[in-house]
Amino acid sequence: MGKFRWAYIGSGGIAKSTAMNIKKEHSIVSVYSRTYENAKAFADKYNAQAFTTFEEAVNRDDVDGVYIATPHTSHVEYAVKAMQVGKPVLCEKPVGVSLKDVDILINTAKETNTYFCEAMWTWFSPVALTVKEWVQSGEIGEIKDVVINYAFPGIKMPKDSRVLTPETAGGALLDIGIYPITYCYNLFGVPKGIKCDGVIQNGIDISETVILDYATFKCTMNMSLCKLKENCKIVGDKGTISLPVFFHMASKAKLKNDKGRKVFRGKTNYITEFNCVAKEIREGKKESSYIPFEATRECMKIMDECRRQMNLVYPFEKVNNKREKEG
Repeated sequence: MGKFRWAYIGSGGIAKSTAMNIKKEHSIVSVYSRTYENAKAFADKYNAQAFTTFEEAVNRDDVDGVYIATPHTSHVEYAVKAMQVGKPVLCEKPVGVSLKDVDILINTAKETNTYFCEAMWTWFSPVALTVKEWVQSGEIGEIKDVVINYAFPGIKMPKDSRVLTPETAGGALLDIGIYPITYCYNLFGVPKGIKCDGVIQNGIDISETVILDYATFKCTMNMSLCKLKENCKIVGDKGTISLPVFFHMASKAKLKNDKGRKVFRGKTNYITEFNCVAKEIREGKKESSYIPFEATRECMKIMDECRRQMNLVYPFEKVNNKREKEG
């Protein structure tokens, strides 16, 4: 069986990172970007063909799957168009900006009987999956406390960056907060309660603390665009699990309990994610076993509630809400 062939939608930073990581085992055959010159430069590097329209790039016999790596405000439009012509989709996180967006995508996938998956590389990672196995097998006993910190200095990026722009749903929550929220959800499921306290500046959230309340413990997550910090610690009544790096290229998880110490080493990379998705598509699956629709949906519900508590509404949502009220 030959290489899995991708249509790349978007040619920015994340597209470049994934392409470098997958190029030996996958093939990029077509590229579409808002700027043809950018698409052409990207395509030339990977022996692909650049197109001036989304439709030309996607609706081709040599495209096995579509990878969407544009700002998340455009994810729904592109993913729906791809699925409507029967093309499987791997869509960067977050797949939308609200539960309404997620439901549109899931419903489209079901209506067209087409594979759709959120590109949340953490949960294709052997490191994260091992942590989940340790937790669920009782290696550290009953969970008592969880703290996850994740941040990157996004505040230093150019002011017109999508990360700092309200019109592209920038801010800490959707761009980086989704990682600890998804991590916690995949370990412990739907929380009993949600509390969010954030700092809004220039129309975006630059930091927040989110606390997910479970029956016997709380998961406290600190996200920020201001400080560079990342770690995770899960405390049980019989031991602890710690990750010096829980998300970005996580390569190590440490377990300490009454049996002693254990260290698991593995890789968190894009190639693992793309390989798993390609395998699922070739097997005829329509929903990922790594990231089921319900997981994407429940995590977006948590983020919707966080935004509600912070009173964070993006400009395009205000316009849409006004139109709906005017009827």
